[in-house]
Amino acid sequence: MIIIKKSTLIIFLISAFFACKKTPEKSTKEMLTIPTEIEKESGWESLFDGKSFDGWHNYRTDTISDEWQIENGAMVFTPNPDRIHGINNIITDKKYTSFILSLEWKISKEGNSGVFWGIFEDEKYAVPYQTGPEIQVLDNLNHPDAAKRTHQAGAIFGILGPAVDLSNKENEWNQFIIRIDQKNNLGNVIFNGTKIIEFPVHGEEWDRMVADSKFKDWEGFGKYQTGHIGLQDHANKVWFRNIKIKELD
Repeated sequence: MIIIKKSTLIIFLISAFFACKKTPEKSTKEMLTIPTEIEKESGWESLFDGKSFDGWHNYRTDTISDEWQIENGAMVFTPNPDRIHGINNIITDKKYTSFILSLEWKISKEGNSGVFWGIFEDEKYAVPYQTGPEIQVLDNLNHPDAAKRTHQAGAIFGILGPAVDLSNKENEWNQFIIRIDQKNNLGNVIFNGTKIIEFPVHGEEWDRMVADSKFKDWEGFGKYQTGHIGLQDHANKVWFRNIKIKELD
């Protein structure tokens, strides 16, 4: 027979009670669905209803490639190995000037993608990145590009690197809140809750930044204050969800 002292039994029962009452920690995936203080402000508009590609189209076409699908409330790009890569970028039907864009993303192992703004859709330009600067989406842990700071997740690709790497590992959700404010000449990126870069969006300082990059001789790059927002086909599987925008005065 096992004999348990009364005092020991009481302590055990109290501990068991509070253990049952304890709320388990939320995963990164769950936490990202909680609105930030910025997102609690009024004026937000959904850019993706979780069910359709309404409001989006492939760059320079009126359709959506079948490599883009909707799964579990997310836009998913799955590249077809038998097709040409890099041409199935999707962009918003609407153009934007000053805004805050909030979205969540995750990337496959060794994956690469991006979020563009200021895209000028024209036959003169074959792909969005010829005009639209890109906030990089990358598997920092496994992709060799992460060795260069201006190529890391959250960077203005090829121009300005993040102050710190806050990315989650491959196939885990991350959040960007991207501000492009043409009136006040201010851009910034909040990455998983922390501001990682701040930058001008036009003018002499912006021009200097571009001049110090590989884009210096690109005729239309970063020139359009009003343009489409885009999501990149970079030949890797990538997911986007909870895409919303708040236009600024």
